[in-house]
Amino acid sequence: MEKLTAIIPVYNEAHHIEAAIQSVLFADEILIVDSFSTDETLSIARKFPVKILQREYEYSASQKNWAIPQATHNWIFILDADERVTPQLQEEIQKILSNPPQDLVGYWVYRNNHFIDKKIKYSGWQNDKVIRLFKKDFCRYKDQHVHAEISTTGKLDYLHHTLQHYSFSSIQQFTAKLNKYAVWQAKDYDARTGKLTPYHFIGKPLWRFIKHYAIQQGIRDGVPGLTISYLHAYAVFMRYVNLWILRNSKKT
Repeated sequence: MEKLTAIIPVYNEAHHIEAAIQSVLFADEILIVDSFSTDETLSIARKFPVKILQREYEYSASQKNWAIPQATHNWIFILDADERVTPQLQEEIQKILSNPPQDLVGYWVYRNNHFIDKKIKYSGWQNDKVIRLFKKDFCRYKDQHVHAEISTTGKLDYLHHTLQHYSFSSIQQFTAKLNKYAVWQAKDYDARTGKLTPYHFIGKPLWRFIKHYAIQQGIRDGVPGLTISYLHAYAVFMRYVNLWILRNSKKT
């Protein structure tokens, strides 16, 4: 059996941290990568057999890329604090690690997303997947501020069972995260976006709403689907507002 390190990046996750840790207690090592939490996150985490590392937060990819080399073991599972490994997924991971295919360096895993305690079946979230189980020496996150994914030249496969993702417990939490991401995305988009036009401020947000609500069937998720679609459109609008602010700040 190959040994496994689970990495959980956290900042003020007292509400989630205990359940997250409990879902990966099967791992041989658990690293809590803390960005100097000010709530009870660490006191809760210390109830369990974990190793705590601390580093100032820059952005998600930077934090995870710093944490990966700290792992003792070659196989790693990244778990966000608002995610849970189910018993079925645990069993599948352990089966893989009992005899890992030599030609694979990692695995995609699909996520079941929950929004304010409601499981979202559509709204563009139905095909959400992330690379979370992988070999340390072959995988790193792309160096971008938002929605960075693992970059590897190796071969990947898919896990059959899913992660549970309890993404947002309130509209305020979702909006705050979207606003923060919009600031970071402005930096990522600056080099690859031409002159800003009404298309960026009206056309692209409108298209994002139509995509989530109509094409990706957010209408079937009821009010949560409408809310998710609207907020994704709002996030696109704020991305370009922040890009406009960023570019104007460079002129002064």
